[in-house]
Amino acid sequence: MSTGFDLRLAPTAAAVWAVTLLGLLAGWGVVALTAVCALLAAPVLWPATRRRAWARGTLVVLLLAGVAAAGMAVRGHHAEHHPVREAAHHGERVTARVTLTSAPVPLRGASFGARRAQDRALVRAELETADLIGRHVRASGSVVLLVPTEQWRDLIAGQQVTVRGKAAPPRSGELTIAALQVFGAPTEVGPPPGWQRAAADLRDGLRRTAAAELGPAAAGLLPGLVVGDTGALPPEVEQDFDTAGLTHLMAVSGANLAIVCGAVLVVLHLVGAGPLLSALGAGAALVGFVVLAGPEPSVLRAAAMGAITLLALVLGRRRSALPVLSASVIGLLLLMPELATSPGFALSVAATAGLVVLAPAWAAALRSRGVPVGVAEAIAVPLAAHVVTAPLIAALSGTVSLVAVPANLLAGPVVAPATVFGVLATVVAPLSGWLAGAFCWLAAPELEWLVLVADRAAAVPGGAFDWLPGTTGGLLLAGLVAVGLVALRGKRFRVLASVGLLLAVLVLVPVRSAVSGWPAPGWSMVVCDVGQGDGLVLATGRPGEAVVVDTGPDLRRAAACLDRLGVRRVPLVVLTHLHADHVSGLTGLLGEFAVGAVAVGPLREPEWAMRQVLRDTRAHRVPVVPMQSGQRVRWPGLVLDVLAPDPASTRSQTAEDANDASIVLLATTPAGRLLLTGDIELPAQGRLMAAGLDLRADVLKVPHHGSRYTTPRLLSAVRPRTALISVGDGNSYGHPSPFVVDLLTRGGAEVLRTDQEGDIAILPGPRGPRHVSRGDPLRAVDR
Repeated sequence: MSTGFDLRLAPTAAAVWAVTLLGLLAGWGVVALTAVCALLAAPVLWPATRRRAWARGTLVVLLLAGVAAAGMAVRGHHAEHHPVREAAHHGERVTARVTLTSAPVPLRGASFGARRAQDRALVRAELETADLIGRHVRASGSVVLLVPTEQWRDLIAGQQVTVRGKAAPPRSGELTIAALQVFGAPTEVGPPPGWQRAAADLRDGLRRTAAAELGPAAAGLLPGLVVGDTGALPPEVEQDFDTAGLTHLMAVSGANLAIVCGAVLVVLHLVGAGPLLSALGAGAALVGFVVLAGPEPSVLRAAAMGAITLLALVLGRRRSALPVLSASVIGLLLLMPELATSPGFALSVAATAGLVVLAPAWAAALRSRGVPVGVAEAIAVPLAAHVVTAPLIAALSGTVSLVAVPANLLAGPVVAPATVFGVLATVVAPLSGWLAGAFCWLAAPELEWLVLVADRAAAVPGGAFDWLPGTTGGLLLAGLVAVGLVALRGKRFRVLASVGLLLAVLVLVPVRSAVSGWPAPGWSMVVCDVGQGDGLVLATGRPGEAVVVDTGPDLRRAAACLDRLGVRRVPLVVLTHLHADHVSGLTGLLGEFAVGAVAVGPLREPEWAMRQVLRDTRAHRVPVVPMQSGQRVRWPGLVLDVLAPDPASTRSQTAEDANDASIVLLATTPAGRLLLTGDIELPAQGRLMAAGLDLRADVLKVPHHGSRYTTPRLLSAVRPRTALISVGDGNSYGHPSPFVVDLLTRGGAEVLRTDQEGDIAILPGPRGPRHVSRGDPLRAVDR
């Protein structure tokens, strides 16, 4: 029975993808053998092609797979035996002349929690020449540069620069010859090509106009919608889009290009242009958009996918869409083999396939049941895209979102006008600032709506749940989706599925929250499970109010912990020191809670991290106050005594001493004395004990996530009954140290870890503090 789709090229695309993956992951030798086998098998099959259609199809698969494998073998051999790759294996210093193929992209995450904190960015480049130890080589190849953001931020693709750095082997699964760790500014900086400079000026004009005409969230979102630039997007908004399943709106994708080219086609149709002129106009718009966004692999991928989307959804040629998609996959992989391991490429291919295969059929089914034409497409398109990409997202992130489909349904209608107005603002900004501002103003309601949808969707309790990550989890969800799609063809199953979904939303989620036993009534302190970092909450004795000590490495986890506890007001946030695993969640708290002040210690390093704290607090009009030894702060149910640091001890310290400059607090609560030690290491622990302070406490927050750099003398001085270790599951630092855990256990302390227990609450008990764990979301454990 015919499916209505031409699937003949699909096996070839799959074969090319498979051999490309083989070359990237297994090496050039294995894929070279594969190429030889495929090309030798082709002549054997040739006689059968005259009589058998399957033989002709198999021959095409063998030939193209053999060509792809041969190309991968040549490229892999070149990369593996490149002189710079050999230098990278020895960690040599390299001076190289390179041409940038991308602009610097700041790296995000908790990396500046490391000892040598740096604000780093990633730049991709093409090697021209390199000076190694004792020799000069002139050999091309792709390299990755890890550079200081501040000194590189103004460079754009196309510029030639000279860099000096330490070479390191690249990650597996890439044809990159080396990664260069660069710690200085580039030298001998050449001018970019004129068209690259013009495109960069257009992007800058959009950012300036948006910042002048729109609020912070909308001003950061508009460049993201138009050219994928999220540099000015507030981090809490970006996190909301991620949780709501709307991140794809802020990446240059086939949808962006389909919107722009579709708008051009509509205008040309309205003015009476013929098919040829319309095709030329749409093609020009496609090329112009690629130039504007930058001809990087992700943009070129989006151009191919956008052309296919237009073919299927605008021109309505469903049967030809899959062969074009398959041909595009083959061509892109032959040109840019690294796409084979790119999650973005896999998601683009899957989403495009869903749009051309499922969306038209589902829209037609909805229309046949009386759903209006526009509404049917608005429902079918995001639903089809989400269904086919959900297994990939689950495999990559280990989560399944229940709010992504409704969020995309609500966001979908305004994406196209906001994007079109943004493109128009970009194009006219060099000619007329007033007109560009007017287009931004027209885009403002759509942008604010998108921000609102993301915020509300991200706040839905149980909107996303954990799933088995990796290939196993992805295949399991794909199987369930396939079974569900087949079963939903039956009317009785559709009714049962609808009833089951309604019961889950109306009954299971509220019941799950009601029986969880969380938050524990009367808690004095909660150690939030924020991953590899610290996030502590101390009750002040006033309803809905708590002091926060550190905010973890994630924008959402500390804020979500406070939400679960019913906290609404935070009179004080204490940042023990300025490492990302302690301060990165501050932005999320400032955006969601009434914060009275933020306290920091005498050492304001790393300097750029302090600038980030000041920027965020000023944006929310929250004062930053100093905190040092000798201070005391009181609330009805909480007293905080600051034991360290002494300002005198920090005068000679630098950013590398940030751990030892941590604020140390002794909290007196209804549950007893709690000693909170930040990340202090051996020198600061020695100073703390030498000060002659009474360090005895019922509960100890173990320094530095249970690091080995904890002296037994400190643990003996504290003699805690309960030791709390805030640590991330499977962290790469080896925290907590078995030595420290053993010392605490032999000293009579009960050791509790957030990677095993989840959130941990400390409460008053008849014989001292007791604790309740939220490790199992369906069962709180009271001890």
